[in-house]
Amino acid sequence: MQIKHGFSRAAAIAALLGGTAPLALWAETPADTLVLADAIDDIVSIDPHEAFEFSGTDLNNNLYDTLIELDPTKPGELVPGLAESWAVAEDGMTYTFKVKSGITFSSGNPVTAEDAALSLRRVVKLNKTPAFILTQFGLTPENVDQMITFDGDTVTLKTDKAYAPSFVYNCLTAGVANIVDIKTVMANEVEGDMGNAWLKQNSAGTGAYVLRSFKPNEGYVLEARTGHWRGDAKIKNVFMQHVPEGATQRLLLEKGDIDIAREMTPTDIDGVTGNPDVTVQNDVGGQLYYLALNQKKAELANPKVQEAMRWAVDYSGMTDSILKGQWVVHQAFLPEGFLGALTENPYSLDIEKAKALLAESGVTLPLEVGLTVRNNQERLDIATSLQNTFAQAGINLTLDVGDGAQVLEKYRARQHDITIQTWGPDYPDPHTNASTFAMNPDNSDEAGATGYLAWRTAWEPGELHAMTEAAVVEKDTAARTAMYEEIQRKHRDNSAFVMMFQQARQDAMRANVSGFYAGGATDSATYWLVTK
Repeated sequence: MQIKHGFSRAAAIAALLGGTAPLALWAETPADTLVLADAIDDIVSIDPHEAFEFSGTDLNNNLYDTLIELDPTKPGELVPGLAESWAVAEDGMTYTFKVKSGITFSSGNPVTAEDAALSLRRVVKLNKTPAFILTQFGLTPENVDQMITFDGDTVTLKTDKAYAPSFVYNCLTAGVANIVDIKTVMANEVEGDMGNAWLKQNSAGTGAYVLRSFKPNEGYVLEARTGHWRGDAKIKNVFMQHVPEGATQRLLLEKGDIDIAREMTPTDIDGVTGNPDVTVQNDVGGQLYYLALNQKKAELANPKVQEAMRWAVDYSGMTDSILKGQWVVHQAFLPEGFLGALTENPYSLDIEKAKALLAESGVTLPLEVGLTVRNNQERLDIATSLQNTFAQAGINLTLDVGDGAQVLEKYRARQHDITIQTWGPDYPDPHTNASTFAMNPDNSDEAGATGYLAWRTAWEPGELHAMTEAAVVEKDTAARTAMYEEIQRKHRDNSAFVMMFQQARQDAMRANVSGFYAGGATDSATYWLVTK
């Protein structure tokens, strides 16, 4: 193949694996290398027991494995990972996992039940941001050595009460539950950090790829390992470059300098439509857009006012224009792809119905309300649309604009009237969103329960709190699914929230690329199945 600037192919590959090759180096990308462009400046850490941002978990999904996995080709389906089988005892609190034999880490060390148990213990003892996904089962640094044990090829996990088994299993597919090569990691421990500093620049997993280099805010390079238990990756090298600008990604993609562009705007997507060398792959993500109505403002606690607002949003108008390709209409708190998620969207723009409901509400019209919104173009566009349609119904919205930190501070202090916000799930189980939207253990100001969106909105969920507590311990998966469906319908139609949109993902790629899975709402990106 021809390489720009007089580079030989060998030199170019060497530069790539050293993490120094610029994207514009190639006249076309090498056949054995997948080149991606994305905004990856959200990465705080790539230690799998600390990583909690989208870009970091995408990376780690290709470097590590969990005991139980999600199948990228079958969204939501649990499949064996490093464990060949698992079971829960009659007490509903004791889980066992039989670890597969014959699997090795990238170092060559065999994977054992000890590695698995000590990896999960490490999560709890490090106690980094995503640790709560495991500690919510009653695990603490003080008791975890007794709660997570190993014997032969079996790992045993004990929980503090009998949860729904599907809840436990779903949480164990999260990135924080990745199994690491404990011998290698602890050999690189510095001052009791359990190898944390070392894992921010290196990998020690069983995944299809090994990390060759990582430079924050620049990019990373992965190299396939042979003999992977899933089957060898189709592409030998993966090169990710930090390119935050959608227009730049589009230019690189059209020139053939990259294979996949992950951060293109609707305008950029429109620009490549019809290009025979480029295809656009659509998927959904886990983020949701919603309005939170502060119940401390009496008018916003009026059920008729809440319902009127649901009929005063131009859902399709926004997704067909300002949000085109980036968000889809979604009116429930569980994203599509989750157990029990609703796909029905009963509300649409109906100004006359909104007017009638406001007339029945008994509030003084026009209703004057503040709308707190982040100083971000997309959110300001949404706010402008709401301002227009709400005014037609009889609600005057005054925009209260601030930066992200200011808006969140006001929301967490319950000082907003209405605020436009997004929320994404923390782990691939319905309880992650049900607990935040439909539970509020203490509605007093003193509680400061900012982790509960219901508390931030000063809303008391009533029966929904107990229904959510019941759903998380329901052992029958079909029954549990039905419970979440009922909770969502009640929440959608009678709560302090107006659910509006779910994230849509659009990945643009060269026409010869196939087998790329973005992860949907519950999983992370998969590189090992890509072909070109």
